[in-house]
Amino acid sequence: MIREKRNKEKLTAYYNKFMDEGIIDPNVHPWVAESWQRCRAMHLPHETMPKVNRLTREQIIEHQKDHAHIVEYVDGLYEQSKQHFNTHNLSMLLIDEQGYVIKNYAMPFFQRVIDDIQGMRVLESDVGTSSISIAREHNVPFLMFGPEMWIRESHNGDACSAPICVQGKIRYILSFCSVDQSELPYDLLLSLLLTMKYSVERYLEMLIYWDVQKMILNELPVGVYWLNKEEKIQYCNENGKQRLDNRNSLADVFLNYEHIPVRQALAGKPTYRREVTWITQDRTYEDVTTALPVKVGKDVEGAVVLTMSIEDLKTTIAHATGYSSRYSLYSMVGETSEFLALQHKATRIARVDNNILLQGEPGTGKQRLAHGIHQASARAAAPLIVVKCSDDSPKTMEEEFFGKPEEGGQPTTGKLELAMGGTLFIDEVEKLPVELGDRLADALQNGLRVYGSSEPKKLNIRVIAACDSNLKRLADKGLFSRKLYELVLDTVMRIPPLRERVKDISVLANHILAEMSAQYNMPQKHLSPEALKVLTGCSWPGNIKQLQGVIERAFFHVPGSIIEAEDIKMPSDKTMEKSWKYDKDAFISVWKSAGGNISKLASMLDVSRVTLYRYLKKYELGPVPSKTNK
Repeated sequence: MIREKRNKEKLTAYYNKFMDEGIIDPNVHPWVAESWQRCRAMHLPHETMPKVNRLTREQIIEHQKDHAHIVEYVDGLYEQSKQHFNTHNLSMLLIDEQGYVIKNYAMPFFQRVIDDIQGMRVLESDVGTSSISIAREHNVPFLMFGPEMWIRESHNGDACSAPICVQGKIRYILSFCSVDQSELPYDLLLSLLLTMKYSVERYLEMLIYWDVQKMILNELPVGVYWLNKEEKIQYCNENGKQRLDNRNSLADVFLNYEHIPVRQALAGKPTYRREVTWITQDRTYEDVTTALPVKVGKDVEGAVVLTMSIEDLKTTIAHATGYSSRYSLYSMVGETSEFLALQHKATRIARVDNNILLQGEPGTGKQRLAHGIHQASARAAAPLIVVKCSDDSPKTMEEEFFGKPEEGGQPTTGKLELAMGGTLFIDEVEKLPVELGDRLADALQNGLRVYGSSEPKKLNIRVIAACDSNLKRLADKGLFSRKLYELVLDTVMRIPPLRERVKDISVLANHILAEMSAQYNMPQKHLSPEALKVLTGCSWPGNIKQLQGVIERAFFHVPGSIIEAEDIKMPSDKTMEKSWKYDKDAFISVWKSAGGNISKLASMLDVSRVTLYRYLKKYELGPVPSKTNK
C-alpha cells in the first residue's frame, strides 16, 4: 500500500500511548492497530528483539539450495541496483512463504541486534508488527515507518515489503529496510521495490511455464533441438539427447549433417514435415523432420528442429489417433463348424502378409473380422486405416485415399500414407470407380507419388477389402478395376450368412448382451428360453447386424434382468423401433438406462442430439440447451 510520508514524532506518541495505556489513537493505520493488538495478546516483548525461531547453519545451506533458482535471479537484480542500496543505507531481504529469511543483501536488517538474519523467521508471532507481516497478511505492498514497528529498537529506520505472488499464491516476500534516520526518497524506494516484484513474479511464471513445456516435450516421441546462429545446441529434449552421445553439435554426430535442413532454417527458410535420413556412425534414422527459423524481430537468431522416426510415427498414429483395431478374432463367437472353420482360417491368414478379400452379405461381420486379422498380425502395432467407399464424387474419394495437394499452404495426408507399415481396410470396395481403382492398384504396386517429391514412395501396406457382391463378376463386366481385383485376390474368405449358422444365434445373442452390459456399465440381462426360440426361428436377412439391433432394443426396453419372448420385436415388427417417439414410458426407460447422458442416449437410439433435445422438451425431461448451445 502506497502511503504518504508521516510525522514520526506523532507516530512515536501513538506507539507510546498504546504501550503505556493500551489505547489506539484514531490516526494509527487500522492494519497496524490490529497487529499491535494481536502482539499485545501474545505478550510479545517490545523493547528489544526476542529470541526467535531460526534455522541451523546446515539448514540455512539446504534452504538456499532449495530456493537456488530465485536466489540467483534476485542476486542479479540486486547487482544492478547495489549502488543505490549503499547510497541510501538500505538492506534487502528475500523471505520464503513460511516467513524464513532466505538471504539478506547489503547491510543486515536489525544489525544492531543480530549479526546475521539469514535463516531467521520474521512472522508477526516472532518479531511482532512489521511491514513483512502486514504485506503477508493482506497480500499487498506496504510501507511502514519506524515508530509503527512493534520492536522499539527497530524504530530508527523504515521498511517497505511486497509479496511475490504466482497464480494467486504468495511464494516469497521482498523487503527493503533502512537502518538510520536519514531522509529516504520514498518514491524511488517504492518504484524500485515494485519493479523488482513485477520482475520476480514474471520470472517465476516463466519457470512454471517452461517446466510444463519441458514436461510436454520430454513426453513427445519427437527429437527437439534448439540451435543458435553458430549451430550449437541451446536445448534438446530427452528424446533428442538419445541421439547426441553427450555432444553439443548436430554436425559432430550426424555424418550427413549437410543434408539436414538446419542451415536452410538459419537462412530464414522453413522446412515442413520432410522425409530426412539422419545417419550416425552406428545407426540410420528415417525421419519426418521440420526445421523452423527462430526470429528476434526480423533477424534469424537460431533454429528449432523437430524430428520423428517414421516407425514411431506409425505407432503414434495407431494408438494416439485411434487408428488401431477395436476387435480381436476372439471377440467373434460361435460354435458351428462353419464359424470355427472361418475363425481358424483367419488366424492362419493373419500370420502371413497376403492381401485379403472378404466376401459376404451385409451385416455378416466383415469389419470385425478385418479388425481381428490386423490385431493378430505382425502389423498390429502399426495403423489400421479404414476407408468406407460411398456414393460420394470420385474426387472426394480420391482425396480420401491420396490427400489434397494444398490446403492452407500445406498438403493434407491421404489414408494411403497413413497406412504405411500397417493395414488398409477398404469396406464396400465394389463402390470404387474403375479409374480410381486402377490408380489405387498402381500406387500399391509401384509406389505413391507424394506431393513435392519427384520419386514414387514405395508403400508397405497390407490390403483387406470387403464387398457384399460378387467382385469377380463386376470386374468381368468392366464395372470394377481388374487391376485392383487381382491385387486383393491373394486370399478370398467367404463369411457365411446367419441363416447358415442357426446354432450360433443363441451364442451371439448372449454375447451381444454381455458386451452391452460392459459398454454401458449396466446390470447383465439374459434371454428366456422362449425369447431364444423366437430369435432362432428368424431367417435374419440382415444377419448379425440385424440381430444386434433387435437385442439392443430389447436390452434398453426391458427394466428387469430377463428378456421374455414378448419383449423381442422382430424385424417385421416396427412398433419398438419408433415406440420411444410416441410412448413417454418407453422413452423414460431408455433415458434412465443411459443415466441421463445425452451422448449415450443418442448412441443407444441412433439419433442426433438435436432430435433428443426435442423429445426431452416434449416429455419435460432433463435440461434443454439454450439457443447459443444448439
